[in-house]
Amino acid sequence: MPFVARRLPCPERAPSCGASRRETRVTGVQPSNNGVPGLHDPGPFRFLRGSFCHVRPDGAVELLPCPQRVGPDGGAFQSARESHPLVVMQVHVVGPPPRPMLLDKVHEACRLRHFSPRTEKAYVGWIRRFIRFHSRRHPREMGAPEVTAFLSALAVRGQVSASTQNQALHALVFLYLEVLGISLPDLDGIVRARQPVRLPVVLDRSEVRAVLARLTGVSWLAGMLLYGAGLRLSECLDLRVKDIDFERNVIAVRQGKGAKDRMVPLPAAVRARLAAHMEGVRAQHAQDVANGCGRIVLPGAIARKDPQAAVDWRWQFVFPAGRVCRDARWGQPTRFHLHKTAVQRAVTEAVREAGIAKRASCHTFRHSFATHLLEDGYDIRTVQELLGHASVTTTMIYTHVINRGALGVKSPADRL
Repeated sequence: MPFVARRLPCPERAPSCGASRRETRVTGVQPSNNGVPGLHDPGPFRFLRGSFCHVRPDGAVELLPCPQRVGPDGGAFQSARESHPLVVMQVHVVGPPPRPMLLDKVHEACRLRHFSPRTEKAYVGWIRRFIRFHSRRHPREMGAPEVTAFLSALAVRGQVSASTQNQALHALVFLYLEVLGISLPDLDGIVRARQPVRLPVVLDRSEVRAVLARLTGVSWLAGMLLYGAGLRLSECLDLRVKDIDFERNVIAVRQGKGAKDRMVPLPAAVRARLAAHMEGVRAQHAQDVANGCGRIVLPGAIARKDPQAAVDWRWQFVFPAGRVCRDARWGQPTRFHLHKTAVQRAVTEAVREAGIAKRASCHTFRHSFATHLLEDGYDIRTVQELLGHASVTTTMIYTHVINRGALGVKSPADRL
């Protein structure tokens, strides 16, 4: 199989291998157009795809696989930087691409159906756990009995909730039907876990006030938007500058849960501090652009349609991270949004300091938002639209926890 060697700058250390770690045997090297002499048949060198090589003074090509540089005799090669720092090459296979791995097919199937990144990550995680549970057997070699055994182990030994067990079942059904194209009729006999009806944790107004009083800076702004607009934490951190409308006092939630857009109110109590915060973000963005790292990650194909949108102020995150992300998966260095754990830790600590015994989290602000609106007399359909629920049945759960008592019924014990 022919290979092409291309001149590249010398790395500081051995580069990491790519996603595919399939071993190949080099049988020949074709000279590229860079005019490097001495490229000839190097013999059967063993390497991993994505490895580096360099040409020695005698014309032989040394391949440097990662993370361990191994020669044909099993010995380690000398560092390319120590021997010939200007002739480091990267090997590219010329020929048919390797067959995609199973998890690669799962990623492709999820993205083809426009699943959310969290759904894709959850499905891949369950499929990986299913394969490891059965001693790394390929799913084609297994069927409904193995799926049943895995789900039973989750419920009996893992003691997972019903929603977690159903999520694992959906991931495996997706694997067999959509990825492998295998129908499992025996799955109809699997006992599905029943979803229990649980009431959400709700803070009263004084408790919300106490928690917010112990938040500062960006955490306070995020907490006010979570409670004042009923946002999910992911929706709050995904907000971009163009989504905040100070003139109309509204916030546009883009690609929320279920890839749905909606409009929510902008609390007047947070408007002034949010505007001042965004001025600081704008100054930071200008400095990032001057330093060459002001490009932002854009959704969909916007970066291809509008190349200048990545540095446009309107597309910047309202809550940017404190440092620049240099992960190669996102291309050039960029400043992503604030990580969710930063707000979660701040809220958890504020609840503890306030002495609240309830198991409150960031999502509790959203539950409190809906409950307090119903207590104020707002129509349940209005609350449904503000929360982005597909069915009013989901919103009706908050009628069970309003201050008027269960379903508005006054206990007869209060009349004694």
